[in-house]
Amino acid sequence: MLFLCVSMIRKDPKPPKKKTEFDVELTNFGSQKVKVIKAIREITGLGLREAKEFVEAAPKIIKDGVSIEEAEALKAKFEELGAAITLK
Repeated sequence: MLFLCVSMIRKDPKPPKKKTEFDVELTNFGSQKVKVIKAIREITGLGLREAKEFVEAAPKIIKDGVSIEEAEALKAKFEELGAAITLK
């Protein structure tokens, strides 16, 4: 009887689902604000004024529901510019 209880405890529940969609969040624009604004314009299609307001309102979600590959590429691009990016 004890053996049965121990084996039931050891049995792992279903493994957690692997996350497939990520949100890319601009946490801080860093020291190269103008370059970050240009990158935001390129990615989102916003105008200059809207992109500037977007960057200044950080933390903001740049893109949501993207694949891990796209999220990592965006993160690398912004980190090269000195911005802080968080994947959620």
